[in-house]
Parts: sequence; C-alpha cells; structure tokens
Amino acid sequence: MMRSVELPLWLFVLIVLFAAVTFASHFLFPSVRWFFRRRLERAVSRLNERLTRPIEPFKLARRHDMIQRLIYDPEVTEAIVQHADENNVPENVAFEQARRYAREIVPSFSAFAYFSFGARIARWLATALYDVRTGLNNDQQIQSVDPEATVVFVMNHRSNMDYVLVTYLAARASALSYAVGEWARVWPLSRLIKSMGAYFIRRRSRGALYRKVLSRYVRMATAGGVTQAIFPEGGLSVNGQLMPLKMGLLSYVVDGHDPSKRDVVFVPVAINYDRVLEDRVLIAADKRGDRRFGVSITVVMAAILRLLWQWITRRYRKFGTASVVFGPPVSLAALGQDRDLDQLAETLRGRIQDVMPVPFVPLLARMFLQTDTPIPDTDMTHRIKTAMPSERGTRPPLTDDDLSNRISRALGDMERRGMIHWIDNGWAKVSDEQDLFRFYANSIDDLYPDSITPEDAARAKS
Repeated sequence: MMRSVELPLWLFVLIVLFAAVTFASHFLFPSVRWFFRRRLERAVSRLNERLTRPIEPFKLARRHDMIQRLIYDPEVTEAIVQHADENNVPENVAFEQARRYAREIVPSFSAFAYFSFGARIARWLATALYDVRTGLNNDQQIQSVDPEATVVFVMNHRSNMDYVLVTYLAARASALSYAVGEWARVWPLSRLIKSMGAYFIRRRSRGALYRKVLSRYVRMATAGGVTQAIFPEGGLSVNGQLMPLKMGLLSYVVDGHDPSKRDVVFVPVAINYDRVLEDRVLIAADKRGDRRFGVSITVVMAAILRLLWQWITRRYRKFGTASVVFGPPVSLAALGQDRDLDQLAETLRGRIQDVMPVPFVPLLARMFLQTDTPIPDTDMTHRIKTAMPSERGTRPPLTDDDLSNRISRALGDMERRGMIHWIDNGWAKVSDEQDLFRFYANSIDDLYPDSITPEDAARAKS
C-alpha cells in the first residue's frame, strides 16, 4: 500500500487534469452558478420595484427547462405522434423535429442584456434618429390595466425601428417579449435578440407540428404573465396603409385563455413617422408584388458612414418625428365567453387607427396629392390646420409656438429628399416622386371620409 509507483509524466498530468475538472464540475461550477444566480435574483427584485409590470418568473426560467417543458407538453406530444403517423417516420424522429422547433422559438432572456444594454441602446438610437413623441395618455393606458393581467401590445408595423421605439418607451413599464420573423435568425443577431426575450416565428410555415409547438409556447407565456408585443399585420406595410390583422398569434392567445385565471389585456399601439428608413425598399417590393426586401450590406454601411460624416461635420439632421400612441385597452375577460376572433381583430385595428399619429410629412404628402398648383408659404399654416382629420387620429398640437417651425422643418426635409421644390413663389411636388407621396399619405388616409386614391391624384394633375 505504501510502495512508490512510477507513472509517466503525461499520465500524471492527465490524472491531475481529470481531478481538477471533476472538482470544478461537481463543486466549483455549481457554487459559482448559485452565487451569480442569487445576485441576479436580487438585481431583478430591485428592478421589479420600479417597473409598472414586474418581470414574471416564467420569463426568468432557464431556457433548457422551458424547452423540456414545451416538448413534453401533452398537446405537443400528441402532435408529435400525429406527425410521425402522417409522415410515416419514427416517433423519435418527429420528437427531434419538435425539439428543433422548440430550440428555435424559446428565447434566453437576460434582464441584464435587456435593461443594461438593449433599453439603453434603444433609447440612444431612437432619440438620435428621431424627435420621439408619445401620446398624452400613454402612461394612463398602461396604469389602467389590472396589475395581475397579461398585457399584449398589438402594433401596426411601419418600420424595423418599431422594435426600437416601443422597447425604449416601454422600458419603464416592463420587459417586452417580441414575436420576430425570419429576418432576425442570422447569427450573431439571433443570439442578441433571444437574450432580449424575443421569440422567432416562421410566418410561412404551414406544418401542423410547428404550429402546435409555437401555439403552446405563446399560450404558456401568456398564462405566465409575460408582457408581449406582436405585429399582427404579418410584416412591414409595403404601401404605408394599415393592413387587415392576421389571426395567427391572436388566435393562439385567445384560444388558450382560461377565463378562471388571469385576464389578458390587449393594448393597441399606433406608430407613424415623418420618414420611414426603408420607404423606397418597401415601395419597390410593393411594385414587384413580393416581400423580398433586398438591401445589400454595402448600401447599409454606406448610409451609416454618410450619417457619421454628417455628424462629425455638424451637418446631421434627425429624420423628423416618430410618434407612438397607446389606444384604449381591450380586456379579454370583459368580452365574455362569446368572444369572436374576427370581431376582436376589427376592434383592435379600429382602435389603432383611431389614435394613429398625424406627423407633418404624411399630412403634407396628402395635401400635395390633392393639388397640382404650388402652395405658397403664407398659405401653408392655414392649409395644415384645415387638412387635419377632424375626428380620428392623434393630431399634433396646433396652438404651440413652434407650429410654423415644425412645418418649415418638414418642408425642408421633403425638399432635401427631392419630393418638393420651390417654384412660382410656392412649394410644388416633384411628379417623379408620386409613389413616395402615396406611401406617406396612405398612413393617415383612413382617418378621412374621402380617400385619396391614385385616380384622385391623376385628376389633380390634369
């Protein structure tokens, strides 16, 4: 027992390494994880004290645990068996397919990434690019919701900046869980977005197994009180109009609601811009009749470098106003047992449109489409006030001292973009930019009883 044993040096090093790894995995790593987990729990507890809607435990659950819970859910298990039977594949193959779907969908939320990085970046980017304006009643709309209810923000989709704007504005209330499309599945962007609590959806998937996994996750998150944000139009509006709402995610939320448990409250959110960053890309896609938003990385980098150079040379100007207004919430419990999904979608769409912001560029675009003669500066303020929608929409303040300055800024922005030019002592539209005028005018067109159609514009030119 006490005799010396000679070992090759390489074997001795291997034994020491094996012992070190065993010690670390069984004693050191669990202790370190416990230490940081406790610190994270204390940090989240302090964070929840200042949030209007605290972060629910469901959102803080480990991603691995949530994936396991999802794929072993009875409804998902039944869908796995059915998928295997219909496609003539072994059940273990169908099970692995469901696991891949779950890993793709389930986020890995980090409170640190969301509030220390994401919310701050969102605030900086939103305020650097736009003058951000909010509805006067935004805070009251959120505070009026039952604290125990699950909040689902239902938003129109004008630009990819929508994510940034609403994240920035909602950061004082809660951490949002977005439903994002295939565009965000590119590494490393996908890792960042998942750490912000977003979950991926395949908008074109028609597989029953995928839909079941997705629907069960959405229902679990809703039952767990996770504050969500969805764009039910199904993608960016390519023509500027508020499109009919699709039923996919809405149906998952509504069909899975248990009236005996926590309520679900939908908060309509209307977003509008003086300038949509992707406007010409969207117009081109609308003309082609597809949704392929082909923008090369070189074009994006060139635009970023141009903005940086303008900032360095102190010639940088913001892209006008970005406005976000919350509409009156809709309680699912208040609708009762006889709730109709189509009626709910129409109600939400109507409430989004009712509070749609009216920035000056869309308002001016509509004005220019209605006339073919130059509009003099002296007549501009009067025409703006007259052109405001009378009943619907969120109008900009008309009695403040800087009204004329804001009109002048909007006209200057449109001139720099080549949309208007000065002629015969007045502003006239550039005929080649008719599509751009229509794109912006469409965002507020539903607020008026008389729609400005392409035929109306043609008559104005004649």
